[in-house]
Amino acid sequence: MFSGSIPALVTPFRGGAFDEPAFRRLVDWQIDNGSAALVPCGTTGEASTLSNAEHHRVIEVCIEQAAGRVPVIAGCGSNDTRNAALHMNFARKAGAAAGLCVAPYYNRPSQAGLIAHFSYLAENCELPIVLYNVPSRTVTDILDDTVVELVTRYPDRIIAIKDASGDLSRVADHRMGIGREFCQLSGNDELWLPHAAAGGRGCISVTANVAPALCAEFHEAIAANELQKARQLNDRLFPLHYAMFSDASPAPVKYALSRVHDWIQPEVRLPLVECSDEARRAVDEALVSAGVLAGEQAGVQAV
Repeated sequence: MFSGSIPALVTPFRGGAFDEPAFRRLVDWQIDNGSAALVPCGTTGEASTLSNAEHHRVIEVCIEQAAGRVPVIAGCGSNDTRNAALHMNFARKAGAAAGLCVAPYYNRPSQAGLIAHFSYLAENCELPIVLYNVPSRTVTDILDDTVVELVTRYPDRIIAIKDASGDLSRVADHRMGIGREFCQLSGNDELWLPHAAAGGRGCISVTANVAPALCAEFHEAIAANELQKARQLNDRLFPLHYAMFSDASPAPVKYALSRVHDWIQPEVRLPLVECSDEARRAVDEALVSAGVLAGEQAGVQAV
């Protein structure tokens, strides 16, 4: 169902509140620059600091503004199964194509608990599910056998996985256990190329927030099996991938967007704070290296 460059969208804030006009402009800019789908209210969207009302409004605005031009994979994860179901049911009614559901964080459920959690969502919500495995943030790892069991139980409901485990062997493990057609998306920008080589369909990307056209071109090169071009583009993007995590995410990408667009503020919500001067320098240099900003604009020398 999904492939290509799929930005995990930031949630712009201004004066502590959701900046809806900026978000609408961001959605349009992403679509105009080749993004294949959009993910509001994921980790990069600071979903853990949004109230339920804000969470639902961000999803609603994204779907309204996309207006069917690209699918919207709404972030619906929670460490409370019932609240995840609430998000899922709202997103379905709003018109989302799927719900991105992270492994419950902080609770540290067992694999049996993960199966029960995702089974509840599959059985009580009509929206297709994209599993989201990011053990560096949730502590809990959705193991391969658990993924296989869930997809085998609910093949029409659990349709894809965003894997940010950093373990590239999982792509082959999932292909062997589920089938080659199961949609696997990288959750790590820096592993996008090898993940695709192993069988991945694209990336739910942080970097695509600020370099959507370049990320879309990169995916097109991969899909066309133009390896030399893909490597060249990967080399341009690589410093930017790392700069996006030079401080607590999404502070660096919000700063990067504020450098590219004067209508986006670098504002984040506590407990996050705006990124350090060192991180800002890393972002500026990476934007120049990728060709997103000229050296004169960034106030740095091209590297």
